[in-house]
Amino acid sequence: MKDLDQATILLRMAEKDDRALLVMQDPNVVATEIFGLHVQQAVEKGITAWLCLLGVSYPNKHDLDESATLLGEAGESIPDAFIPLLTYTDFAVSFRYEAFDDFDDDIDRQATTILVAGFLKHVNHLSASVN
Repeated sequence: MKDLDQATILLRMAEKDDRALLVMQDPNVVATEIFGLHVQQAVEKGITAWLCLLGVSYPNKHDLDESATLLGEAGESIPDAFIPLLTYTDFAVSFRYEAFDDFDDDIDRQATTILVAGFLKHVNHLSASVN
């Protein structure tokens, strides 16, 4: 059963993570692990909202690839432009509770923030078309 209310709640929460990314652009102020966690959380909530729109049960896990697979099984697919966001799973799992001092900050934070915003806009568009 489609759960439009839950999808709306998840999208609002994802947008909060997305807005947080805007103030996390400086790697000298915000650690890469923290930035990556908020990217992962925004994407996870976006995918989960999408699954709710389809009426697909979703796992309480942080695995973005697994969630994307569920979309695929439901006949949907994440647009190619947003596939790089699926690589952020480790920020909610491995890097969440461990210090990772050797992390090279090779993440383009501005481009990633724009990509997250674009993904959430895509899911919001899907949500609007369901209503």
